[in-house]
Amino acid sequence: MAATLLALCQQSSREMGINAPSTIISNTAQYAISLLNLINGVGQQLVTEHPWQGIDIEYRFTTVYYQYTATTVSGSVNISALSSTTGLTSTPTYFAVTGTGIPADTYLVSVSAGPATGVLSRAATASGTVTLTFAQIRYAFPSDFDRLVDDTDWDKSTNWPIYGPETAQQWQYLKSGLVSTSPLYRFRQFGSLFQVWPNLNTNDYIGFEYISNYWVAATGAALSKNAFSVDTDTCIFPDRLMICGLKYRFAQSQGMERAKDYAMEWTRQLNIAKSADAGSQKLSMAPRMGRTLIGFDNVPDSNYGS
Repeated sequence: MAATLLALCQQSSREMGINAPSTIISNTAQYAISLLNLINGVGQQLVTEHPWQGIDIEYRFTTVYYQYTATTVSGSVNISALSSTTGLTSTPTYFAVTGTGIPADTYLVSVSAGPATGVLSRAATASGTVTLTFAQIRYAFPSDFDRLVDDTDWDKSTNWPIYGPETAQQWQYLKSGLVSTSPLYRFRQFGSLFQVWPNLNTNDYIGFEYISNYWVAATGAALSKNAFSVDTDTCIFPDRLMICGLKYRFAQSQGMERAKDYAMEWTRQLNIAKSADAGSQKLSMAPRMGRTLIGFDNVPDSNYGS
């Protein structure tokens, strides 16, 4: 069972030869305040040190799109007589617009429900009543999002990977190049949002893994915060690692000669924790093709598929 905030601070104090505090959160003594700030700094640093299994989270969402009729005027960014504005009135709007007479890379700037009108980022090239597709292209990350886990992005509706993250240069080429279409989707982290390309005019089920910044849990509860705030809080990191990290941070902040020794102890425990965090693959110095899928070992010389 993981030690509580109070227990971690008390053990660290004893190992440094300092009287252990009886409380942390409600304690107004400078020493207790320093311990709280420093141990929170240790935990927040650890989040960035390694893709810890305890804060590796699977996330799923479904893409959103709407199709409504509207009247366009050639040379104008204004659209009128929208058949509906349902789903489009949130601010800011994150919808790309496609349809007859709508140039590539056009977005919905704003929309009004009464009367049902809208403003596009580019002027239409034709006049008339047309069907427009409003595809949401940017999606918010979870509130505890810290960073993506590479190569985990998939469109589970098509069973295809989503490639990325694309660079700014690649993204503009995809949106603006003459030949940049592809059956495979791309993504980019843009303005702290998850952006997809091309515009999805289907309700696709998207998934990826991310590293959460929630490393603290109330006793007996799930991870729910990114800092200790109650004496009985626990965390996902090994007790010994947190104690060593707190000792090193405190000694360093006080200019103690023992800070170097504590730093070595902290580094050793960090390496141990990283190596023990998850199992490792068996690596071969002479790898061979696997036998579970189609390969040289199980494809007949003739009559394949018969």
